[in-house]
Amino acid sequence: MLKLPHISQCEELRRTIERDYTSLCEKQPIGRLLFRQYCDTRPELKRCIEFMDAVVRCVLLTPTLGHQEHGVMGGGGGGVIMVAGCRERLEQSPCKELFDDCTKIVRDYLSGVPFSSFQESMYFSRFLQWKWLERQPVTKNTFRHYRVLGKGGFGEVCACQVRATGKMYACKKLEKKRVKKRKGEAMALNEKRILEKVNSSFVVSLAYAYETKDALCLVLTIMNGGDLKFHIYNMGNSGFDEQRAIFYAAEICCGLEDLHRERIVYRDLKPENILLDDRGHIRISDLGLAVQIPEGETIRGRVGTVGYMAPEVIQNESYTFSPDWWGLGCLIFEMIQGQSPFRKRKERVKREEVDRRVREDLEEYSDKFSEEAKDICRQLLAKDPKERLGCQGRGATEVKEHPIFRNINFKRLEANMLDPPFCPDPRAVYCKDVLDIEQFSTVKGVNLDPTDDDFYHKFVTGSVSIPWQNEMIEMECFKEINIYETDGKLCSDLDVNRPNPPPKRGFFYRLFRREASASAPPTVRGGGG
Repeated sequence: MLKLPHISQCEELRRTIERDYTSLCEKQPIGRLLFRQYCDTRPELKRCIEFMDAVVRCVLLTPTLGHQEHGVMGGGGGGVIMVAGCRERLEQSPCKELFDDCTKIVRDYLSGVPFSSFQESMYFSRFLQWKWLERQPVTKNTFRHYRVLGKGGFGEVCACQVRATGKMYACKKLEKKRVKKRKGEAMALNEKRILEKVNSSFVVSLAYAYETKDALCLVLTIMNGGDLKFHIYNMGNSGFDEQRAIFYAAEICCGLEDLHRERIVYRDLKPENILLDDRGHIRISDLGLAVQIPEGETIRGRVGTVGYMAPEVIQNESYTFSPDWWGLGCLIFEMIQGQSPFRKRKERVKREEVDRRVREDLEEYSDKFSEEAKDICRQLLAKDPKERLGCQGRGATEVKEHPIFRNINFKRLEANMLDPPFCPDPRAVYCKDVLDIEQFSTVKGVNLDPTDDDFYHKFVTGSVSIPWQNEMIEMECFKEINIYETDGKLCSDLDVNRPNPPPKRGFFYRLFRREASASAPPTVRGGGG
C-alpha cells in the first residue's frame, strides 16, 4: 500500500533537490502535473498552459496548419508583437514551427516568477513527498516474480509485477558470478547507465535496478509481442508487406533519433533486438553494445553482429552514428525480402566471406521491393558513410524526409497516436517454447568478495525517476492518493502544524508486549507507618 510521508520527513529533500524548471516541470511527469495543478489556481498562468496545449494539439492534429489563429497571449507588448509575427508567417508559409517564438516567450515567463512561487506552494511540498517515495529502497520483495520469458547474456529474463501498483515488467537478471567470470562489469554498468539516460517511447525503459544475494536485476519495459526475427520468419511466408515494414522502420528511426540526441550510438541493430509490445508498437532493446560519444569526437570499435556491421566498423575506421543508419538499411531489406542483404537464411558461410560481401558486394533486390523501397535501402546501405542517408549533417531528419515515409505523420507517431499495422494476439506466445530455452550451467571457480561491492553500489540505484513517475500516473496511484484536503481541512501529511503520527505497531509487537506485561512481577507498594 503506497502512502505519502508527512512533509516533515522531506526537509532534507527540500534543501538538496535540484530546482531546475525543465527537469522539474517538463521532464518529470509528476512534477509536470503538480506544476499544472498550481497554474490552474492562477487565471493568468492557466491561460499560458492552455496556450501551450493548444499549440501541441495544432501540431498533432493538423498536417498543415491552415489559417488558424491562437492569439491567447495575454497583455504585454512583446507577446502582441510575437502574435502578429506568427500571423504573418502563417499567411506566408503554414508549418509546425509557426508558434516557436510564442512558446519560447510563454516558457521563459513560466520558468521565472511563477516557478519561484510554485516552490513556495503546497504543490511543491507534495512533489517532495512523491520524490521521497520514489527514493525508497527497492528489493526483490518490491515485486512478484512470474514465468521465465527468455535468457540474456548473464542470466534469465522473467516477468515480474510491482506489488504496490500491479504494473508488469520484465526482470533481466545478471548473475553476479557469471558477470565476474566473463569480466562483464563494465559492459553491464554501461548498459544500465545508458538505459537510465534514455527516455524514449521507442527504446525499452529501465524502471528499477536492484540486487539479490546472487544477481543484479534490471527491471525493464515488458514486451509481450515477440521480436521482429520471430515475426519475419515464423508467421507464414518470410518477410512483411511493405506498409508494415515501413511503419516499423519509422518507429526505429524515431528510436535512433532519441539515442543520437543523447550522443549514443547503438551498434547492434538486428531483428531479434527489436521487440513488439501488446499493441504492436516496437522498441529497441539490448543496449549492451551501445556507447556514448563525447561531443566533437569519434570512436572506433569492431563490435556488432556478423552481417549487420557497417563497412567502416568492419575496417576498424572511426565513426559516430553512421553504423546505425547502415543497420536500419539492413533491417528494412530483411523485413521486406525475408532474408538479410548479405547472408541467406541459415546459410553456412565463414565470417570473413560475409565481411567481404558487406565491403564489396551490392545487395540484390527482388520484385518484393517498390522503387522507393529500393531507393531508401540503397541510400542507407551506401558503402561510404559520407554518402549514406542520415550522415549528411541532419541525421534522422534526412531519413524521415525520404518519400517512402510520406504517409507517416511523425509527430503523431511520436505521440503514440498512430495504430500499428499488426496487433499481437494476447492469447498467443510469440517466441520459442520456454522449455526449449537453454538452462544456464552453474558457474564454478568464481568467488564474490568485498572488492566487488563498489561495482554493485554503482549498479544498484533503485527507482528511475521518469519511468517510476509514469507508473504512478498510469496505474492511477497518483490520482488515488494525491489528495490535498479532507473534510475541508488541509491533509495531515501536508500540515506542518500537525505532528507526524507514530508508525502503527505490528500484530506481533502488540502480542509480545502484552505477554511481557503479563509476565512482569507485580509492583510492591510500601505501606504507611
